Amino acid sequence: LALLDTRCVGHECVASSCRWSSAPSLTTYFLHSSKMAGVEDAFHKFAVYGNTAASGNDMTGKNFSKMCKECGVMDGKAVTSTDVDIVFNKVKAKGARTITFAEFQEAMKELCTKRFKNKSPEEALQAVYGLVEGKEPGSTGTT
Repeated sequence: LALLDTRCVGHECVASSCRWSSAPSLTTYFLHSSKMAGVEDAFHKFAVYGNTAASGNDMTGKNFSKMCKECGVMDGKAVTSTDVDIVFNKVKAKGARTITFAEFQEAMKELCTKRFKNKSPEEALQAVYGLVEGKEPGSTGTT
């Protein structure tokens, strides 16, 4: 069983050897490094939100939706709650109730081109990760 390198974006990694169809661009290289640590940190914070028993390695649909809404990925126009739910169900494993960080990255690839229609897929992905990076769940609207 090959381990996926969850820091990689826009391509597939097997056992830490990247398989690129072309040489990585500066943007992709940037996503490979510092930004992804902040995105992964945000993923873990939202994954454990509201569930003290959660490991933080996988995220429920409810928490994925919360993350997309609070980080501004879901804007109610280009990306709606329905879009977020559809993408979540598309990327998760069959029969699973949660997504892993690797599946989260696939979801962001799906949503970024909807959210930033005027950008290239790579620029859109960078923009979406910029929205998510360093964020943590807020308790707005709760009593």
